[in-house]
Amino acid sequence: MDDQPICVQRTDFVAVPTRERERAISFYERTLGLTKNQVSPTWIEFETGNLTLSIVVPEEVGMEFVPLPFGTIMLRVADVAAARARLEEAGVEFLIETWDSGVCNGAVFRDPDGNSLGLHHRYAPYSDGRTP
Repeated sequence: MDDQPICVQRTDFVAVPTRERERAISFYERTLGLTKNQVSPTWIEFETGNLTLSIVVPEEVGMEFVPLPFGTIMLRVADVAAARARLEEAGVEFLIETWDSGVCNGAVFRDPDGNSLGLHHRYAPYSDGRTP
């Protein structure tokens, strides 16, 4: 085997498993307010700015449904507390209290299929001085 790297250019999408496509579409489009990409009626995608979330039914491709684990997808927001309050008003339950690491804060919740998502905001500059 060659020791050369595979030269990944970027991450195109994350597959988000669901048991009920229409329920997932409603959650990602209405509750989270993400923009649905009109690719096809069976391949549902939502844009987050820098990453596409593809809603898939694993059983349709011969795989078992397994929800994404804790903190798999963290969504950048301007204000974690405000976004959390809005989602809680919509009935979303959070798994933990909002945390603050000293450079960022966040809160983790689950979608209707049990996939772990979170709200995240980095407020401190990076080590090279750039701001998030």
